[in-house]
Amino acid sequence: MSKRTDSNVYTIIFTIVMVVVVGSILAFLASSLKPNIDENKRIEKQQNILYAMGVNENDDSSANFVSTDVAGTEFAKYIKKQIVIQGDKISENDKAYLIDVKKEQASAKAGNQRRLPLFIGEKDGKTFYVAPIRGKGLWDAIWGYVAMDENMIVQGAYFDHKGETPGLGANIKQRFFMDDFTGEHLMSKSGNFKGITVKKGNNDPKNEDKTDYEVDAIAGATITGDGVTAMIKSDLALYAPYFKSLKK
Repeated sequence: MSKRTDSNVYTIIFTIVMVVVVGSILAFLASSLKPNIDENKRIEKQQNILYAMGVNENDDSSANFVSTDVAGTEFAKYIKKQIVIQGDKISENDKAYLIDVKKEQASAKAGNQRRLPLFIGEKDGKTFYVAPIRGKGLWDAIWGYVAMDENMIVQGAYFDHKGETPGLGANIKQRFFMDDFTGEHLMSKSGNFKGITVKKGNNDPKNEDKTDYEVDAIAGATITGDGVTAMIKSDLALYAPYFKSLKK
């Protein structure tokens, strides 16, 4: 005679109970940890924005954020205004950094008017305009923050990724790549938005020409580089009307 625990009914009931118990535990943990997760995301966004405008703890070669302990204080110190651009409407919003760019992109695809957060900071007597961008790399999402002056000349950039290949596409968050963008022009002299192309063999390996709208690609990371090009051209182009309005 077989044991009760050997029956199919017992197995099914046991499985259902375990799924319910484990699911309940995970739901509880997710709920209890959500405030901490949200806070970490908030701090990380502040660090990203500050990094792009040159408020960081970089050494000679490594990219380093300001510490989490001072991120909020530094953000309040350097970011003087946060605005949201939505069509012709421009409004101040001190929580603009919490806007989810991914959701805004999806909303725009559904026919809605996208909200564009822009962070206006001051450092060493200079004004910075920092915009978030998001795109697709080889394997998953890539994103970044680009700091510009009033002429849409890049003053700094920070890029990151979710799952690009280590040593290849993942290098978009390395100093040697991000620093190349500083000084690059996004607009032509006639006021047309050009963007920046991550180009293989751009004949400017030292990146001395800042008006060619190109930076050198990462070897072996063509698709990730194309993703960086695409998100710069698609997302930053949306801010061009605002920068043109600054000159009126």
